[in-house]
Amino acid sequence: MLVQANNLMAHGFLLFLLLSCIISTNIHACKETDHSSLLFFASTLSSPPLNWTSIDCCRWKGITCDQDGWVTRLLLPSKGLKRDISPFSLANLTHLTHLNLSHNSLYGSLETQFFFSLNQLEILDLSYNRLFGELPLSPSSSNIRIVDLSSNHFFGAIPSSFFQQASNLTSFNVSNNSFTGYVPSSICLQHSSPFLRLLDFSSNQFNGDLAPGLGKCSELQVFRANHNNLSGLLPEDIYNATKLEEIALPLNSLHGAISGKIVNLTNLAILDLSSNHFGGKLPLNLGKLSRLKFVTLDFNNLEGVLPPSLMNCTNLVELRLGNNHLEGDISVLNFSRLSQLTKLDLRINNFTGTVPVSLYSCRFLKAIRLTGNNLEGQIQAEILSLKSLSFLSLGYNRFTNLTGAMKILMSCKSLHALLLSGSFVGEGMPSDDDMVDFDGFQNLRLLGLVRSNLTATIDFSTNNIVGDIPTEISQLHLLYTLSLDSNNFSGVIPDQISNLKNLEVLNLSMNHLSGIIPSSLASLNFLKEFNVSYNNLEGSIPTGTQLQSFEASAFEGNPKLCGAPLPKCEPNKGIDADNKNNKDVHNWLHQLPWFYIFAALGFIVGFWGVCGCLIINKTWRYAYFRFINNVQDRLLYVMITVPLNRMYRRLRD
Repeated sequence: MLVQANNLMAHGFLLFLLLSCIISTNIHACKETDHSSLLFFASTLSSPPLNWTSIDCCRWKGITCDQDGWVTRLLLPSKGLKRDISPFSLANLTHLTHLNLSHNSLYGSLETQFFFSLNQLEILDLSYNRLFGELPLSPSSSNIRIVDLSSNHFFGAIPSSFFQQASNLTSFNVSNNSFTGYVPSSICLQHSSPFLRLLDFSSNQFNGDLAPGLGKCSELQVFRANHNNLSGLLPEDIYNATKLEEIALPLNSLHGAISGKIVNLTNLAILDLSSNHFGGKLPLNLGKLSRLKFVTLDFNNLEGVLPPSLMNCTNLVELRLGNNHLEGDISVLNFSRLSQLTKLDLRINNFTGTVPVSLYSCRFLKAIRLTGNNLEGQIQAEILSLKSLSFLSLGYNRFTNLTGAMKILMSCKSLHALLLSGSFVGEGMPSDDDMVDFDGFQNLRLLGLVRSNLTATIDFSTNNIVGDIPTEISQLHLLYTLSLDSNNFSGVIPDQISNLKNLEVLNLSMNHLSGIIPSSLASLNFLKEFNVSYNNLEGSIPTGTQLQSFEASAFEGNPKLCGAPLPKCEPNKGIDADNKNNKDVHNWLHQLPWFYIFAALGFIVGFWGVCGCLIINKTWRYAYFRFINNVQDRLLYVMITVPLNRMYRRLRD
């Protein structure tokens, strides 16, 4: 009995599980209307298979249903969807709350009918498609929270009515389109969208002033309108949006001063106003924005000194103030508190003093750009504490001791680019043995030293360099030494080397150079060392020059080269004969095409001059053929009659 009772209990439990599954399946089964709508939607598009084969559409990939079987989410990002998006394709999905068709290739316009029945929609993401046209007057859903239409081809003005019913809107992104008109900065005024956290109008064609109203967006955290045609002043009420974490307005035409009220934005982490026309001085109390991480104010008209309070922004990661009119002695600033700083750009200003030693306390610095100021002094060894430094630009200042700087910087193991152009003017290029360091400049890819009037020795000897010697090398007028020996250079010795009037050493030996030694090298009056041995040079060494003052070893290894200081030799007859033969062959080859040209012309003129006339003129043609017949008859007469007469005379005799 006990066994039977256990069996009954087991069967009952299995039956309970089966009924539960059946009931659960019935609860979540897809509604027929939604099933049909999804199939119709899929049929209007061209895409890879969506694998919507199950009877229950709630089990399809990208589909989510509620407990009653209504489709609430349609999420198909990056599925290769194509073709025009039909305004009626989703009409019956009345319970849809999330629609994400981003990163596809949909095109067409968003007509009002598209939103007509989607009155439950909360999230709409159609970004990264090919949609175009103007926006509808308003979405039909008052529940809409997130709208992302970025990276499409929408145009026209954004109607103010678009936001009237969107009282729950928290994020609105229309970046990277072609919208025009004014930025709808009144979006938060009176019952419109008081909960907005993100507004992104960047990369469009908006113009005009930024109207007041953003200050009413009490929850606004991100405001972007970069890369537009905005002008005018920054509206003062923007400083009332105290929850702002990012203001990005670069690449516009905004002007005026940055108000001291900016310190009200205590949550600000990103301030990007670059490439505008902002002027005036930076607020002295800017350092109160202790959460600042990225400050980008380059390419403006800012003036005055850097506020010392800026050194209190201990979370700074990037500080970019280049291309302004800022001034002052930066060596008095204490950068040691900016422990998170990775990039510092102060280029093209009027800063004076030396490179602050405190800057070397910023151990995470990767890039320093101080080009185009009035800095002076020497590079300090403390810079070696910047283990991650990969970019250093110090050009167009008044630094001294290039040799000392190079000795120090060659130990910066992470350095990829070193730009010193226009600095260390008139100094000599380091050439002593102390610069020979096997571990030096391990990762350097770019070295800039132009416009420094350096006396630069160039020694590339004993490498594997191939190709011609570049003629541009002649522009280095202060060059004293040019050593390119023991490589694989080919071609001829450039005649332009004669422009290097200060050259004292020229070593081109152990290469594959050919041709003659240019006679223009005789103008190098300061040559102390000259060597072109072991190449493929030929001809006579230019006479009456200082080249004869060098040892014969400077020219050996060139079998076809002759003349002093090599043993005197007659001009190489074999070479001359070859040259003469080559010249004759060249002349014959040069004349040969004209022979064929004239022969062809003669044939054409002769043949068509006769035949053309016969074809065109009927009378001439008949006369010609009569003449031929007469000639033939006379020839036959002569060929037959004359031999017969001779035979007749012989028989008579």
